[in-house]
Amino acid sequence: MTLDILTDIRDEVRASVDAHRDGLVALSHAIHADPELGGEEFRAVARVKEVLQDAGFSFDLPQPEQPTAFAATFGTGEFVVAVCVEYDALPEIGHGCGHNVNAASAVGTALALQPLAGRLGLTVLVLGTPAEESWGGKVDLLDAGFFDGAAIAMMAHAAGEDNVGASSLALGCWDLTFHGRGAHAAAAPSEGVNALDAIVIAQTATALARQQLPSDVIMSSIVVDGGTAPNVIPARATARVELRAPRKEQLDALWERVQRCYEAGALATGCTLTIEPVGHPFADLRQDAALCRAYADALAGIGRTVRLDGPAVGSTDMGDVSHRVPSIHPMIGYDVAGAVHHTADFAAAGAAPGADAAILDAAYGLAAAAAAVASDPAERARLLAEVAAR
Repeated sequence: MTLDILTDIRDEVRASVDAHRDGLVALSHAIHADPELGGEEFRAVARVKEVLQDAGFSFDLPQPEQPTAFAATFGTGEFVVAVCVEYDALPEIGHGCGHNVNAASAVGTALALQPLAGRLGLTVLVLGTPAEESWGGKVDLLDAGFFDGAAIAMMAHAAGEDNVGASSLALGCWDLTFHGRGAHAAAAPSEGVNALDAIVIAQTATALARQQLPSDVIMSSIVVDGGTAPNVIPARATARVELRAPRKEQLDALWERVQRCYEAGALATGCTLTIEPVGHPFADLRQDAALCRAYADALAGIGRTVRLDGPAVGSTDMGDVSHRVPSIHPMIGYDVAGAVHHTADFAAAGAAPGADAAILDAAYGLAAAAAAVASDPAERARLLAEVAAR
């Protein structure tokens, strides 16, 4: 692909984004002002679908089972670009992770690619992906086959600075419940089997295990249920454990170690133990190098300096997508006055002018990156070969 052709494509992408500016900003502000929790994002979905339907996207594919997920398409080309739309908020905080920005930039990406679909042989597949903050709706869509034909998958995430190419931490969360036997704590303590004691032993064992664990893994736990009254030996107690690690393989090994600590609590006290996963485990994020370069280069042309590395931060169900489909998940930066994700201050910045500009720039960068690899013969062949081998 010559520089002139690439420049023309970028100019067309930018013009498309600019043409939809008011609608994209309005969409972001509407979602921001009306936050909904994961699995309950009915109004956000209706707003997103209305924009896509008005633009000529169709919803005639089989739709996901989850009521706040959807699939829409434009074009019939062999090179399928999956654009992921997130829109869930956090309890009490609202859009403290900026998913209103994520949603609007993803819709903007799809709208910017729409005029290029015929010329570049694209199918633009827009997937509404609920509950990233809780159970991970992208994993459900992945398992249901909605990403099977995708050559690439993409979205951008709200942040305080620009970067692309960084990883995320693999994540797992479990509820571990000990079942003992209740008894009067004074009149008949010997008749009891103390479920809370089992948690204390398990947490002590995990705390001692930290010395032998890699420094870059994270173990967090809380006691969800520790009994009802001090004069009753708890017959039931539940802890919730969250683990993070740089790679999925490390997460699996860490979970095996932690699980043994909880089994030790059951063995020492005579309790039984049941384990229930909380949502899907998330794999680490692996971003496609060619997409990252194309994204950073496109944004450099409009004055953004995009860092091409960085530490693994947070966790996302986009990680699972990236293990199956070449993916890009940049952080699009705007002024958050030093606030960090998952705070009310970060949420407040999400409807400011800087966030509005970030929506347009992320949509431009993602669409330009998709167009760049789709129109490059070598990259197109590589990515379509991966689809065929899947």
